[in-house]
Amino acid sequence: MALKGIRVIEFAGLAPAPFCGMILSDFGASVIRIDKESSNSNLDCLGNGKKSLCLNLKSPQAVEIVHKLIKTTDVSIEPYRAGVMEKLGLGPEVLLKINPRLIYARLSGYGHSGPYSHKAGHDINYLALSGLLSLFGRKEEKPMFPVNLLADFGGGGLMCALGILLGLLEREKSGKGQVVDANMVQGTAYLGSFLYKSQYLPIWGNPRGENVLDSGAPFYEVYETKDHKYIAVGALESNFYLDLLKGLGLTEEEAPQYDLEENKVKFERKFLEKTRDEWCKIFDNLDACITPVLELEEAPLHPHNKAQKTFKEGAPKAAPNLSRTPAESTSSGRPKIGENTVEILESIGYSGSDIVRLKDNGVVYYDTAKKSKL
Repeated sequence: MALKGIRVIEFAGLAPAPFCGMILSDFGASVIRIDKESSNSNLDCLGNGKKSLCLNLKSPQAVEIVHKLIKTTDVSIEPYRAGVMEKLGLGPEVLLKINPRLIYARLSGYGHSGPYSHKAGHDINYLALSGLLSLFGRKEEKPMFPVNLLADFGGGGLMCALGILLGLLEREKSGKGQVVDANMVQGTAYLGSFLYKSQYLPIWGNPRGENVLDSGAPFYEVYETKDHKYIAVGALESNFYLDLLKGLGLTEEEAPQYDLEENKVKFERKFLEKTRDEWCKIFDNLDACITPVLELEEAPLHPHNKAQKTFKEGAPKAAPNLSRTPAESTSSGRPKIGENTVEILESIGYSGSDIVRLKDNGVVYYDTAKKSKL
C-alpha cells in the first residue's frame, strides 16, 4: 500500500481527526490512537485498523512515553484548540526537536492565532464563518447546513490529510519535517473556492435559492415520486434537458428550459405520477443526468456501486483507487480504549512490571483482559 511503513500518532478526537487518521490507515500507515480513559473514543466509528494507547497526558510520565514514541513516528495528528499541546509539553517546538523529520499536523476549528483561536466550535460554526453557510438553503428560508460534512470532513479531515501527504512528499527532498496547520474555517473556505470565484457567473450571484445550483432551477432539483421517494435531476445543459423532457413526456414548447417557476410545478406533478424505480427504468435509457436518491442501506446494493465496488461489507471503500498500491480498508474491529497499551509500551522498552506500575499510578490504562499477559 502507498503509505506502508509510515507511522502515525493520532491524539483522540471526534470526526475530523479520526477521519484524517482513517485515510492514512486505509492506505497503509500504522496508526496509534492516543486515548484517555474518560474519553468517548469508543464512539469513534472511524477507528478501524488503528491501535489504542491510553495515557493520562497530565502525567509527566505519560508525556515521556509520547516523547519516546515520537522518535520513530512520521506523523502526529492533534485536534485541540490553541495552546493545549504546548501546556502538555507536546507542542511542535518540543516534538520537532525530538524528531526533526516529524510531520506535526494541527487540526483545529479556528486555527492557532486570531480572536477565535481559543473558542469552542462545531462544523456549523466553521461553515458559518467561512461565508459558505449563507449560500445553502431554499428561497426565502434560513440557511441550511449539510449535516457536518463540509467543515468536519471536507475542509477539516480531508484537507489535513492532504497537508500531511504534502509534508511527507517535501520531506523526501529536504529530509525535514514541518507543521501542518489545518483549520476548518480556512479549509472549508478553500473548499468553496469555486463558489467564491463564480459568484458573478450566470449560475450564481442571485439571492439564496434563486440560482441554478441551489434549487432555483427546475432542471437541477430533487423531486418526490409516487412512492414518497426521490429523484435527483441535474439536466443543466440543453441536450440533457431535452432528454429530461423526453422521459417526462413533455415537449420543449410545453416546457421551455428557462420557464423556471411554471416548470417547477409541472415537473413536481409529473414525478408524482410514477414510483422512483419506475422513473429509473425510463431514465436509465436516456442521458438526462437523473439518478435515484438512495437511502444509506440502498446505496451498497445499487448495480453501479456494486460494479464499481464502491462499498465493502456495507461501508464506503477507501478512495481514490490506485492501480499499483491500492488502499485496503480494514474490516477489523475498532480498538477499545487502551486495548493495545501493553503491546505498544513493550515495543518501546517497558517491562511488564514497569507497565503494571504505570497503571497503578494512573499514568496508563489497559483493559483487564490485557493484564493477564503481564
